[in-house]
Amino acid sequence: MISTATTESRKPTDMPVFRRRKGNRPRLAPELDDTALGRVRQRLETSWVRGDLDTTVIAQVSRVVEDAGEDWDRKAHRLAVLAAAAGRALPGIWRRHHPRDQGALLLHAWSDLVQDQPDLSDAREACRLAAELVPADPTPYVVHLATLRRERRPHHELSAIWQEIMTRDRWNREAHLQVLGYLSPEECGSAVQLLDLLDSVRGRMPADAPAAALELTAIVRGHQRAMATGGMEAISAGEYWRREQVASVLDQATQDWTRPGFLRHAAALADLNVLAYALVRSGRMADATTALRATTGVVTPWPWNADGDPLERFSQPYERLVALS
Repeated sequence: MISTATTESRKPTDMPVFRRRKGNRPRLAPELDDTALGRVRQRLETSWVRGDLDTTVIAQVSRVVEDAGEDWDRKAHRLAVLAAAAGRALPGIWRRHHPRDQGALLLHAWSDLVQDQPDLSDAREACRLAAELVPADPTPYVVHLATLRRERRPHHELSAIWQEIMTRDRWNREAHLQVLGYLSPEECGSAVQLLDLLDSVRGRMPADAPAAALELTAIVRGHQRAMATGGMEAISAGEYWRREQVASVLDQATQDWTRPGFLRHAAALADLNVLAYALVRSGRMADATTALRATTGVVTPWPWNADGDPLERFSQPYERLVALS
């Protein structure tokens, strides 16, 4: 409950715990709650600033990728964060020195995506080699799929890669999000194809699967499309959250995801950001408080950046609903 005491009358011992715990303040952390990844990311970014990238940094990057083991969801998360932090040089250096290292191949391919290379054929070749090195790993196919989406390749090419992923990791989070983007009306699909995708997983996907946020992500993207379009769609956007299917998804996610330990995948905090955003936008502030608290103050750029600076847009409801509760 929010205290009614004034700032002047509140004693220091009555101040909310939030005020004393730096770790709970809203902050952008690409690694989310992966502390090992966070240390390597910071070391990598610091080394670029000093201009002293060396083999020690490459060894740390290699180790944190390898340590993910067969947790394919965490491996993809770590590669995505490292690719964003690595720039152009490190992936190329690592691959040249270790051409048969699967991590080096995957980081190079993912970096090509992040760097928005116009031709991703080399990235796909790196994925092919990476798949040969660790046949059970879906990650090379996930990155391959992302390159097909970026270049808007034909559906039959994507379908073949999708099947390779499904035989290895049925509920791969990154793969599902990539397909969701590919099938969107803005890219290579349509509203009907999006619905077909959601219908194909609804009722089959475990509630705690890494891809559990697929439908809620589609809902939030749909809302943001409506707001960006303007006109009558934007005017009626408030009704969007009261639709039966939308409300049902929010109800279930709020009930399950905010329970401690329910979501265990690497990007769980990112999915909790999506839930918190949806609850704030839908005006469900009591539930939003619970979801915001579950994020522990870790902010992801999307979906908050659709409305402005993500840290600022997150902080406003977080400090109003959580910090003083």
